[in-house]
Amino acid sequence: MLSSNKLTIIRFCCAPAVFLAWYFPVELEFSPRLGILILWALFLFCAITDILDGYFARKMNQVTDLGKLMDPFSDILLMVTYFVCFLSAGLMKVWSLIIILWREFTIMFIRILLAYKHIALGSSFTGKLKTVLYFVSCVSGLIVLTLRAWLTHNRFLPLVEFASGLFFMIATLAALISLVDYLRTYLRIQGREQHLSD
Repeated sequence: MLSSNKLTIIRFCCAPAVFLAWYFPVELEFSPRLGILILWALFLFCAITDILDGYFARKMNQVTDLGKLMDPFSDILLMVTYFVCFLSAGLMKVWSLIIILWREFTIMFIRILLAYKHIALGSSFTGKLKTVLYFVSCVSGLIVLTLRAWLTHNRFLPLVEFASGLFFMIATLAALISLVDYLRTYLRIQGREQHLSD
């Protein structure tokens, strides 16, 4: 029987599959079109399992401490893997990926610190907005790769590439804003804990 944690683990295992689908067929130009189709399939599969994951966790009372840590970790591992592929394809700037990595590792560290105190750090509006923009950026990157593989001389390709780069920059800005938001929340929690201990 499928459970929330099993779906999270499946999504976690999809990250290396994404890299392999990118590196060998696309990067090494063994079969770019096949590789891009696999990238689309993995992306859609992971999006569906993410929705089912949330459904099982909430509706069937399968929320666990492990799931609270694993779910965001598997999601960001998958997104970062896609972003590395887009960086290699020249669609994403190095500074964007570095800022996103700073953000994600910092939030992950904060979640672990709070987990030791049995405090769950819930998703904020800025965090959810960041997730949506990550998703949109990833879709735009996949669209560009698709156009490059099938319609190399399409006159709209430069415009789509520009739009995709803009989405990546907006997603990076959202990541920074949500980082500040989460840091403020963490400091408030720490202040409250300190006040109670005094």
